[in-house]
Parts: sequence; C-alpha cells; structure tokens
Amino acid sequence: MVKRRLQIALNVPIEESCLSFGDMVLKNDLSMIRSHSPLLLTRNLMHRSSSTPCLSPSGRDTPQRDQNGPIEILCKSISFSRTKQLVNEIVMGLKTGVDPIPVHGGLGGAYYFRSSNGESVAIVKPTDEEPFAPNNPKGFVGKALGQPGLKRSVRVGETGFREVAAYLLDHDHFANVPATALVKITHSVFNVNDIKQDRKKKHVCKIASLQQFIPHDFDASDHGTSSYPVSAVHRIGILDIRIFNTDRHAGNLLVRKVNDNAKFDQQVELIPIDHGLCLPESLEDPYFEWIHWPQASIPFSEDELAYIEALDPLRDSEMLRNELPMIREACLRVLTICTIFLKEAAGHGMCLAEIGEMMSREFRRGEEEPSEFEVFCMEARRVVAESPETEPHEDGFQFEIDCDNENPIYPILPFQFGPGRNPLSKLEEEHEHGHEHEEDVFPVTTEKLHYVYNTNLSVPLKKNLSVGDSSSGNRSATELLPASATFVKVADMTGDEWGLFLETFEGVLHREFTDRKSRGLGLKQRQRLGTSCKF
Repeated sequence: MVKRRLQIALNVPIEESCLSFGDMVLKNDLSMIRSHSPLLLTRNLMHRSSSTPCLSPSGRDTPQRDQNGPIEILCKSISFSRTKQLVNEIVMGLKTGVDPIPVHGGLGGAYYFRSSNGESVAIVKPTDEEPFAPNNPKGFVGKALGQPGLKRSVRVGETGFREVAAYLLDHDHFANVPATALVKITHSVFNVNDIKQDRKKKHVCKIASLQQFIPHDFDASDHGTSSYPVSAVHRIGILDIRIFNTDRHAGNLLVRKVNDNAKFDQQVELIPIDHGLCLPESLEDPYFEWIHWPQASIPFSEDELAYIEALDPLRDSEMLRNELPMIREACLRVLTICTIFLKEAAGHGMCLAEIGEMMSREFRRGEEEPSEFEVFCMEARRVVAESPETEPHEDGFQFEIDCDNENPIYPILPFQFGPGRNPLSKLEEEHEHGHEHEEDVFPVTTEKLHYVYNTNLSVPLKKNLSVGDSSSGNRSATELLPASATFVKVADMTGDEWGLFLETFEGVLHREFTDRKSRGLGLKQRQRLGTSCKF
C-alpha cells in the first residue's frame, strides 16, 4: 500500500523500488513500524533517497541487508564533490583498520571518522542518536521519532537534513559552512540501545549527516570577539537570519588562526557548524550569539548587500525540495519569509544587529512576547483570515504525533483552569474530537490577534544546556528545555492562503520599514534570555 502511494506520487514502479526501515528491507510487514516512522525508498539500481530516510535502524538480524559500500551519499548535487573526496578518504582509512572515535561531548551521538593517517576528516551524526531519539548513547531518550525535540518546532530525528540544508543554502561558500551531506553509513561503532552489552557489536546501517572536520584553534566562547572580522560576523549572521537559526551559540562558531606567526594584528576566520536546529516548522525565539557583538552594528558592505539582493527564496526552496525530498513544506515557508524579511530590512538600511533584534522575542517580568517579526506575520495572517478570497478551514495541528506522547511539552501559563490544569491541554482534546472547539485553541494567529497580544506565555527559563554525562540515567524531554510559545504557524495555510499571505507580508514590511526609516528609529536594546542547546 505504501509503495503504491509512492508510485503515484513519485512515478516509481512498485517492482523497481525497495522500502526499508534502517537496514531492513520491508516485505509486506509493517508490524514494527510506528505511525509517522520515517522510511527510506530506494529505486533499484539507482540508490536515490526519494522519501524521508529511515532514522531508526533496529540492529537486529534481518533477512536482507544493503550490500553497498560502507558509505553512500544520498544526495546528487555537484555541491557534494568535496564530500565525495571525504568519503574516499574515510573508506581508505576503514580499509587500513583506522576506526572512528566517538565524540564524548554534547547531548547526541557523534563520531570522528578518520583518514588512513589517523587524522579526523569528518564528523558523523546518526539521526537516530540525536537527543531524545531511541538510540541516543548518552541517556537522553524518551521520545519517538517525529515528536518535538529540543526545540518544539524541530522534530526528533530531523536535524540531520537541516545540517545539509544550511550547507546547500550557503551559496558560494559565503558564510564558510563546512561541506555537509546526508549519507547512509555502516559501522559497528554506532550505538543501538536494544543490543545487550554482553553481545558482540555488529555492523549497523544508519542515516547520518556527514560534515567535514575543520581543524581549529578554539571556539568563540574561548576568545574575545574584538579580533573577529566584520565580514565573517555579517556573513554568518545573514545565513542565521535566512535559516532562522534557533541555536547560534559561541560553541558552534569555530575560530581558526590565519596568520599564526604574527605577533601583532592576529587574524582569524570563523567557521559556523551545528545547524540542526535551523529551519523550524513554526516561528519561535531564535538565538543569535552575535546579536550584541560590535561587528553586528556596522552597516552591511556593498558586496553583502548585493548578495542579499540576489537571494531568491523560491528558487532556494525548489532546490531544497530536489536535494532533500524529506524536508517539510513548513520549513521552506519559514525560509521564505525570513529571506523576504532580510531583503526588505537590509534594503531599508537596517544593520545586522537591528534585524536580529527585530526577530528576537522580548521577556518582560519573565513573560514572553512576540517579536516584531512575528507581529508583522500576525498582521499578515489577520488580513488573510479576513479576506473574502479565502474560505475558513480547520486549523491543522502542528505536531499530530504529540497526541500520542505521554508527557507533551506545553508552555506554562500564568493562570490555571482547575488544579494542575494546563489550558493548552485543550489542544489534545481538540485533536481527538475532530476540532469540535476550534475557537478555544491557543495560540490564535487570525481574528484573536488582540488576545494573543495581551496573553503572554510565562516560560520557565534555564541556563544554557552544557555537556553532561549519562550517569544520572535517562533524561526526560520535559526536564531539559522549556517549551517556546507559538504565536505564528505557517504550516496550516492552503496554497492560495500562502500566496496571499506572502503578498500581504511584503506589503506590511515595506510600509513598516519605510515608516521606521522616515522616523529615524534606531536599534532598541532589549533584555534577552535565550536558550542554547549544545549537542
């Protein structure tokens, strides 16, 4: 049945394709597949990923396994020529007995793969070993694939293709993102939690992101920001805004000395890594480490403005659909509105810091309020809702699998309905009863705009997550990160509504930025209490 539907959608004949779950080729038996489990569709003799790849290999003996080499690149773009070189170096290393080394830091499973001379050339992150994923080796488990992860708008098991998307969107290597690709890789070093400790480890096949390892001297948390080139900060910031990066902290900005022998005027370059929490499915609070760096308040150069002006979000979205068929349409819509916002803001003379501030939420007395960027989106949604060209329809639930979760993540409101009652639990009831009380669902982004403005979610804030061991046992997903309020969703709009929204959104931006420029409004410093996730 699954293959028949894929045949209609992708024009791949049933007899020419294989459907696999990890390293298991499915033979009319879906008993072990949970609802929303990602699968890998492979066209025979072609080996091209045409659907969401499997993110949860079982590691058990299976009747049929992939007999390809140890590493297979699942994308086709010429952008992956550097990755092909890395794969060749890794394969040579594996043949000469140089095994990968687990990375002990961070919350997720990661491994350094090495060349034949023992040097690390790539870092591999299996998607089923992410924080809270079933095979996480560091005790951070407890969620199923497809459920909200460290960030509510990024699902467990789906950070790997976001790493690749950030690389593909870094046109002309503008922001210096290392070469990254989605791969199917087989080795015994990978972790599978259902394998007993006394059993000999077997080779298991995983879907993972493979990123070039960049030798560096330190990261941005170990060094003052004064030596960072303005252009490097601007270029990374431009990328972060386009992809709505929710986790740009100092630990994922690598610093490499360029003129190591210079006693004075030491020059460095910045390398941005760890983009697994970009391109969320709905807007939340981004985290930009550079937002208060002095370089961010310097106006864009002519070259940077020309780069921004040449960006085409529709072309970028189509490119990602072709290269990463598993990417969700909501992620592409976030990319589109962020790119439009960047182009309009930069075109009206806004600097990087001002743009970042407008996209960041404010916290007043511990309560979270929508950013100016979100307010513009909410205004456009209101216009769409009131337009006679669009017909009312049921609001789609962002994460349907949440209803199966025993411990769903909900924001804590400053008021309660009854003992221990969370008002947002109505979302679950609404989904189960067929949207019977849609007018009560929160958050609202259309006609109850005023209500959203005046009902701010109180989010419990915690310090940045740091590296920890797993000695305390498995961590619950709800223990580590507070939920972020959702003021704006983009996934629930029909095609016609989305087109009208974009047209309205551009008009709102042009009007607001023109008015802002005429009044000479500058950067407004605000209190920021963001949350960063190191993994």
